[in-house]
Amino acid sequence: MTTSQILLGTSLIVALAVGSQLVASLLRVPAILLLLPAGFVAGTLTDVVNPENLLGPAFSPLVSLAVAVILYDAGLGLDLRHLKGHNRRVVVRLIWIGALVTWVSAALLAVPVIGMSLSAAVMLGAILVVSGPTVVGPLLNFVRPTERLQRVLVWEGSLIDPLGGILGALVFHGVLAGGQHGLASQIGKFCGSAAVGLAGGAVGAALLWLLLRRLTLDEVLGTTVQLGAVVAVAGVCDAFRDDTGLIAAVVMGMALANLPGLDIPARRPFFETLVSLIIGLLFISISATVTPQSLRHVALPALGLVAVLVVVVRPLVALLATARTDVTFRERWFIGWMAPRGIVAAATASTFSVALVQAGIGGAEKILPATFVVIVATVMVYGLTALPVARRLGVRRSARSRPLLVGGDPWVVELGRALRSAGLDVLMWAGLDRQRRSITDAGLDLAPGELLAAASGAGAELEGITDVLLLTDEDDFNALAFMTLKETVEGPVHRLAPPTRSHGVVAPYTGSEALFGHGLNRPELAHRYADGARIVTHRVEGDIPAGHEVLFVVRPDGKLTAATETGAPTAGAGDTAILLTPSAGSLK
Repeated sequence: MTTSQILLGTSLIVALAVGSQLVASLLRVPAILLLLPAGFVAGTLTDVVNPENLLGPAFSPLVSLAVAVILYDAGLGLDLRHLKGHNRRVVVRLIWIGALVTWVSAALLAVPVIGMSLSAAVMLGAILVVSGPTVVGPLLNFVRPTERLQRVLVWEGSLIDPLGGILGALVFHGVLAGGQHGLASQIGKFCGSAAVGLAGGAVGAALLWLLLRRLTLDEVLGTTVQLGAVVAVAGVCDAFRDDTGLIAAVVMGMALANLPGLDIPARRPFFETLVSLIIGLLFISISATVTPQSLRHVALPALGLVAVLVVVVRPLVALLATARTDVTFRERWFIGWMAPRGIVAAATASTFSVALVQAGIGGAEKILPATFVVIVATVMVYGLTALPVARRLGVRRSARSRPLLVGGDPWVVELGRALRSAGLDVLMWAGLDRQRRSITDAGLDLAPGELLAAASGAGAELEGITDVLLLTDEDDFNALAFMTLKETVEGPVHRLAPPTRSHGVVAPYTGSEALFGHGLNRPELAHRYADGARIVTHRVEGDIPAGHEVLFVVRPDGKLTAATETGAPTAGAGDTAILLTPSAGSLK
């Protein structure tokens, strides 16, 4: 290809990746629903959007390294403290039972349905065992199931990808060897590959721990160091043994997520921005390699395979994995209705199918198009039906607001009690022991751990936090926490106004809109409370009582709206208003 064609092709891939994700965000649908068709159409209509022509032999190893970066990011979200008891048992079963049942079922079906040789069918079955955080995560964020389901399915997707990648690599070499190696040899190779990945991940995690703990790195350099370490470790592991870099990447992410006292700089938003771009580029690139001719005799049989996988195999896996656990019947069925295939399946099929075709394996040319159909079909099925299924089963998180109140002064505790009496699930955090005791004595839920660990974007997502109210008596702390959390919490983040616009070192320069009406700042609230003012709930039927100030309004659907410097929300009939009563001094 000429230089101009390479530039044009690369530009189109990037534009399609970003454009598809942008349109998907506007349409509120999973991005993969647009990425795969966009890449397929571009690859069909043009000759320049073809990564194999653009990159040549470098395409396959670059895909492997890119997937390692994605899995490292997924590993950063795997906190072992949230996976214990029956949840841990379910995840372990989903991985090994799910892989075994799916592999055998897909291989046996592929022979008569798609018309493959047994060797090619075994390869396809190994490819289709993976699910992946690249599609499971966005779907779950869209559906918003209960926290337990979210954790179990995210863990399954993040862990099955690297194990499935290694399984695919072992099956690939076994198929090329013509079955010369026995089962014991294959198991030994699998264990050896897992050991290489674990060792590489441990070394990489130790290296990152030393760099991030000992050196003072800014956000950009911290992200660069993480990216460089993941790519280097994954590349070395893959060079030593195929696809072991995927395990190393997940291990590195999990280790850093669970090591105490380690702050991961710039995971959000910089690293997630990078991962989002990589996902888009991979889906566009891989789908562009699928041609209409390759789909002509594969599409309908592959849809038949999808039907069996969705309707029979996955529900069976869910029933086996959740047997004799405390997983409810409704949760069990939702787990059985969530197994989309993602980028690792596409990358594995793209990597191995060409070599198998060249080796003369019967039906190997159908592996990539069949995988493409399975990915598109499963994402469409689950993407379009997961939300109504979750609603029908009653396993969605409540649509009601769940605010996190940061602070432990008496008036803050009273505010938490008022919000709870208005029907909201309130979570609180405070730093001082006496404040934490007052929160628990009031019967309110206390967030565990350090503040920014419990109220960070990842923590807020896991706990279902929708609003954060920064109500401590440290104005600079409130301002700094606001700047940290506003980019990571899905809902609004509010802070108290300082005594004056010039008060504090950081507070005057954040430029955020403060809570409550003009003049009702932190010291004024504390003063009024000490003077006898109280925070109460009021069922709105007519006018707000005279002398009372509106702090919040809770709508009938449980949505929380805060009063800010720009004005108080209008409370209508049926709403519940959180009011500040007049102080004793104002009544004299």
